[in-house]
Amino acid sequence: MSLLSLPVATLGMPRIGPRRELKLALEGYWAGKISDQQLLEAAAGLRVANWARQNLLGVTIIPSNDFSLYDQILDTSVTVGAIPEAYGWESGPVSLKTYFTMARGSQDQDREASWAHTGQGLGASAQEMTKWFDTNYHYMVPEFHKGQTFKLSSRKPIEEYEEAKALGYQTRPVLVGPVTFLKLGKSVDPAFDPISLLDSLVPVYVEVLKELAKRGAEWVQLDEPYLVLDLDETTRNGLQRAYGRLAEEVPGIKVMLATYFGAIGDNLATALKLPLAGLHVDLVRAPEQLRQIEYGARADLVISLGVIDGRNVWRSNLSALLEQYKPVIAKFGKERVQLAPSCSLLHVPIDLALETDLDRDVKRWLAFSVQKIEELTTLAKALAGDGNVIAALSESDLAARARQASPKIHDKAVARRTAAIHEAMRRRNSAFATRAEVQRKRFGLPLFPTTTIGSFPQTSEIRNARAEHAKGNLTKAKYEQFLKKETASAVLWQEDIGLDVLVHGEFERNDMVQYFAEQLSGFAFTRHGWVQSYGSRYVRPPILFGDVSRPKPMTIEWWRYAQSLTTKPMKAMLTGPVTILTWSFVRDDIPRSEACRQIALAIRDEVADLEKAGATMIQIDEAALREGLPLRRSDWRSYLDWAVESFRLCSSGVADATQIHTHMCYSEFNAIIHAIAAMDADVISIETSRSRMELLDAFTAFKYPNDIGPGVYDIHSPRVPDASEIADLITLARQRLSDSQLWINPDCGLKTRKWTEVRPALVNMVAAARELRKSS
Repeated sequence: MSLLSLPVATLGMPRIGPRRELKLALEGYWAGKISDQQLLEAAAGLRVANWARQNLLGVTIIPSNDFSLYDQILDTSVTVGAIPEAYGWESGPVSLKTYFTMARGSQDQDREASWAHTGQGLGASAQEMTKWFDTNYHYMVPEFHKGQTFKLSSRKPIEEYEEAKALGYQTRPVLVGPVTFLKLGKSVDPAFDPISLLDSLVPVYVEVLKELAKRGAEWVQLDEPYLVLDLDETTRNGLQRAYGRLAEEVPGIKVMLATYFGAIGDNLATALKLPLAGLHVDLVRAPEQLRQIEYGARADLVISLGVIDGRNVWRSNLSALLEQYKPVIAKFGKERVQLAPSCSLLHVPIDLALETDLDRDVKRWLAFSVQKIEELTTLAKALAGDGNVIAALSESDLAARARQASPKIHDKAVARRTAAIHEAMRRRNSAFATRAEVQRKRFGLPLFPTTTIGSFPQTSEIRNARAEHAKGNLTKAKYEQFLKKETASAVLWQEDIGLDVLVHGEFERNDMVQYFAEQLSGFAFTRHGWVQSYGSRYVRPPILFGDVSRPKPMTIEWWRYAQSLTTKPMKAMLTGPVTILTWSFVRDDIPRSEACRQIALAIRDEVADLEKAGATMIQIDEAALREGLPLRRSDWRSYLDWAVESFRLCSSGVADATQIHTHMCYSEFNAIIHAIAAMDADVISIETSRSRMELLDAFTAFKYPNDIGPGVYDIHSPRVPDASEIADLITLARQRLSDSQLWINPDCGLKTRKWTEVRPALVNMVAAARELRKSS
């Protein structure tokens, strides 16, 4: 480290590799093409590359144990032995087979070569999965029960520290904090609060920290993002007790407690009383909390300033940050300050330099993981008085001014249309009861109508054809001919197995958000801007940089072709405005609510054109509505108001006889059920299979009046449920909802699955629905 620089820390790095090397290795392993050892070697190579990259870029506090084969919460479950009995593990090292069964489930009669084994976890379902706070990343939900015990069952944090040390890197190991781990878990008994297990869990953390200290670790980073949520006194007291014990039993190691995704708020007083060596705070989401820390922190507490946005891709205005934080450095002193991203860089792409096709102006406004580290090191030097960074600061200034003045960002026609929104645009013509009767007469569907969420498998043939078309090796006419053949095959197959409402399969779509964003103004796209969603599932979020409008229809022709192949209803499939917004990198120069209304008006135009073309069922997916919810309840009302308004703006311009569907991913709906009802979709489908229909309890207690399609099998796992298993789940749904409300569908779209899994699963689903009709 230069004497003229402040310490620079990264809280965590993307683990997928610049060319998605981890995805290649994982999917090769699951397909039986590579061995355990080859997978572990590929993972080790990615870790080495990450440490070397950070060191080269000037990072002085490099993390270890921020890498995961699948998910950091799953890793924590394995480390502390929180492995449910269903996976067959009792003691000893946890095998990769058990680890991946927890993540993906397993099948008794497996259809994948990699799963053709006997032993642990056969026939087990995957653990429940949900979103990591308000990000687009999923974590595997730990399971807890009364009287549960914990023991050190994986030495991964220790081994990866030693691995880095052997290469010459003194790292700061990262662990998910014990309070966050327990609070994010699920209790087998809903009345049982997992935080009561804290005293049983902390000894495992003590053991890990002692091992790390023995091997030379000076600091450890404990991530406690749960501190930015609303905490009760029991949890606050547990936090004090846990960290007091860690300090008492492992005095030889310093703890940096990391919070992010928001303000610590009313939990700050508790945090500042903890016997910590350091505290990391997110000053991008909550810059106001620094003043409270200035006046309340101990004189020896190191403050890690999260000043570069780890969640979004916009370049920082370094001169503005320099002026903002000069007084902070003067107040705290250089020895008490570290500079860092707001959170782990897991949530942004790796390197902007890989993008050779981006609009030149837009590219100038962006920063990915590598560039954000460069910003941190530049800022650290500038704050320490290093005069050699003047050119870098000047370039940052120029980019900020160019973005602010660019005509590519603002569209006066969009502004006028948004300003003209009126109340009648936000509501359907009639109440649901009236619409439902009209729609029942129109469609004549049986009890428990069957359908799917929208997409079918994107096979290697489809992906190859898309790639060849993009390269110019396959003409547009031949590419469309190929897609029509795939669509026709899917439509006819759905008719053959007896689905009641069909979908066209979405073979022409690369991604449910990108496909639409590519046809709207105001979006830019990357080739290598991948971020992890879960496991080997990566996405390339569009970059929303300017005002949004729809130049022309986006889906009409593909829907019209699919409908021409059948007399059954063919759902038209759209992605909703909140999901397009949430699953994009969003501009930060206007309120999110304003950007969402712009997208809603564009989707409203598409809905109107579909109805004119003859579409009778239109699905507007809002998979991300729940995950966009602010972390603090006090902020929910404002968000839900504009989120629901945006959905209604795009869905309310149709006749009573046109049925509007929507879909939502894994969510706890209890707290927002009023907002879901206010969306007023005719049919909502939700993911419920992993919770065994428990998520329906919110709809039952509320007496939700509209139709619901609770997912009856888990599409995130390769295992195929049989008809009796699906029937059992439908029976659980019938205990909570009336038969007239129920639709039967998978949990989510089937894009990421294989036809060898999809075909038997849907056949079983239709068979289960038919049997239940006979007995009803």
